[in-house]
Amino acid sequence: MLKKLSGLALLTAMFMAYPATLIAEENRKPNKLLGVESPYLQQHVYNAVDWYPWGKEALDKAKNEGKLIFLSVGYSTCYWCHVMARESFENDKIGKFLNDNFVSIKLDRERRPDLDEQYMLVTQVIAGSGGWPNSVFLTPDGDPFFAGTYFPPDAFMKVLGQVNNLWSEDKLDVSVEGERIAAIVKTYMSRTEAARALTPEAIRAAARDMLPGMDEFNGGFGVAPKFPQESALLFMLDQAERDGDRELLEAVTGALDGMLKGGIQDHVGGGFHRYVIDPQWQIPHFEKMLYNQAMIGRLLVRAWSATGELRYKHAATRAFDYVLREMRDERGGFFSAQDAESYNPEGVKEEGIYYTWTPEQVKEALGEDAEFALDALNITADGNFEGTNILHMIDLPLESAEGMDVSEEAYLQRLDGVLAKLYAARLKRTEPHKDEKIVVAWNAMMIETLAEAAKVFSRPDYYQAAEAAMKFIVDEMLHDDGLKRVAYEQSIGVEAQLPDYAGLGTALLALYDYAPAGSDVSQYLELATKMAGETSSRFSNGENNAGGAYRMSASLEGMGSFLPYEDNEIPSGNALALSLLTGLSKRLGDPQYVQKANLLAASLSGPALGSPIASGYTLLSAQALSHGEIGAVRFMADGAVRVATSVDKERTEMKFEITVKDGWHINANKPLEDYFIPTQLSIDGVEVASETYPEPAVMSLKFNAKPMALYDGKITLRGKLPKPDGDKTGKMILMLQACSDKICLLPEEVQVTVW
Repeated sequence: MLKKLSGLALLTAMFMAYPATLIAEENRKPNKLLGVESPYLQQHVYNAVDWYPWGKEALDKAKNEGKLIFLSVGYSTCYWCHVMARESFENDKIGKFLNDNFVSIKLDRERRPDLDEQYMLVTQVIAGSGGWPNSVFLTPDGDPFFAGTYFPPDAFMKVLGQVNNLWSEDKLDVSVEGERIAAIVKTYMSRTEAARALTPEAIRAAARDMLPGMDEFNGGFGVAPKFPQESALLFMLDQAERDGDRELLEAVTGALDGMLKGGIQDHVGGGFHRYVIDPQWQIPHFEKMLYNQAMIGRLLVRAWSATGELRYKHAATRAFDYVLREMRDERGGFFSAQDAESYNPEGVKEEGIYYTWTPEQVKEALGEDAEFALDALNITADGNFEGTNILHMIDLPLESAEGMDVSEEAYLQRLDGVLAKLYAARLKRTEPHKDEKIVVAWNAMMIETLAEAAKVFSRPDYYQAAEAAMKFIVDEMLHDDGLKRVAYEQSIGVEAQLPDYAGLGTALLALYDYAPAGSDVSQYLELATKMAGETSSRFSNGENNAGGAYRMSASLEGMGSFLPYEDNEIPSGNALALSLLTGLSKRLGDPQYVQKANLLAASLSGPALGSPIASGYTLLSAQALSHGEIGAVRFMADGAVRVATSVDKERTEMKFEITVKDGWHINANKPLEDYFIPTQLSIDGVEVASETYPEPAVMSLKFNAKPMALYDGKITLRGKLPKPDGDKTGKMILMLQACSDKICLLPEEVQVTVW
């Protein structure tokens, strides 16, 4: 069956351009997509193709009329989706052939990630790789039998003809092939693997197993196309902090440095493009997605916390400023994405035209600052992209500053001034299309990152923005019948899926963790528990979720139940669920969350250890479950003790702010009885001076007959950071034991690696 189509195969000329026969929108009647609340589907309302949205009407029509289904999956800011639309879906000849012989369905992957992942898996099974637009051919019964991605118009017409001929000549053969592929995909979608022990050694080995796949020259994974792969890098950084593993740390900072220098960073406006098509991070696919700003931003925040390198804080701040300035709805939510293409001065859409520069444009915008910019951002007459320049750096800002004999801070201030002028000049260009739908899962990622950044960077405005986004979601998208996934203009709909519920729960925990001092944020913890309950009730796979892993969606549309394991643009739904359950177990000490988290971790352990690079967030969450969380705020004693760590501006000392819940205490540095474990802060095995500790309160607790020396409420401990000594790392360890009126818990530690 497939051999008959192998001459067409995937048609891997992804970047070829063909002339298209275009018909003005006003000469056509709208198709069945009219009125569908999807920016992507609205782009196709006046195509020559009589599109249907995914749903019963289209599927029934195909079955009743015995017609094949052509399913086209994409999203509103997908460049190659736009190209195929112009070349093929606005072509009258192609449109007529599709309308006569197929039922054509358009699917917005961002509204229905459950269906998107199913049919992307189909394409990967059939073609060996995938991408968007995703073009899938189904039998009238809905079984997939052939698929590809972008097809140039001539090749697409040939594919349509051959597929239609095959169906006309041998329906049985096509149907059998469809059933075979559907069976393969369904088996994979619902697969389970034997549990493996998530020991520290196994997880450490998984992190280090990623190192050979890193690009040692340019940073990041692989060669090209190159994606940030933030979940894998976050896991590697987490493991580096736990072990003091400098090689893992340098792998992460190497990837970040490559991105910061390269064209994947929008140097003028801030933020990051989705991916690049070259090893050096220079030539991006210019679309900008909210989830990249959230996940790369989180990496930068944590890299700055670990290293204190100014460039990470600078890039993170510029990315967040971009989101708050350009990607924010007036109601508080965050928009989804910005397009790769926009109109050039001749009124023709062109990829990257908004972001690229010639030396003449720079000189006109900057005047006397032009020479500095031309040198700093590698702007040449020949350019690096179709005769123009994608701005990028050869050296890191610190290296450039040293070459000019100025401080890094002074260099970045000058660079920022130049970039502000270029930004003002860029505003005169036609801005790329902005997808203004608000997706819960992606907003949750951004909320979580901004809340953490607010704490780490001392930026209360970031927390306020995160809280405003959460308020919009809770007030407008959380209904009595459940959470809705998408808000677009004045419409709110589409049933939320696993990443939405679990992601929103983790975002609520971040707002709880990083709230300004004195805030009453108990409602965030309560709502996070509700999201965990909804996750369990809506997405359980079988009775009591005995298998541990959750389904992507409550719906069984398409090919049925789908268990998401792999991290894609955001962590998988199951990784987010594990993070949520782990977070609740650490903050509440409720056995139900510990039990559910351990069951879920066991079900994910086989796929995670088998493919660490696709399971970074699962492994990160598994470490937090077994060995405590890593970060600026940590919880101990089943949530009775909160420890916030921070480094002073000059990075000379570490501060530990300890908050003990009412009804609980921690032992003083010098307990009155030897068998109580003292609160103790040590640096490289040496306890800090005794005057560092506050005076304890002496009181009696019911379980102990003698008075006890205790701390309660809020206390602060400080320790001088070890002096830099080459590549050596230091360890700061806070030991404490918490006691209530009834019992003392086992002692616990907070460890901080000092690089």
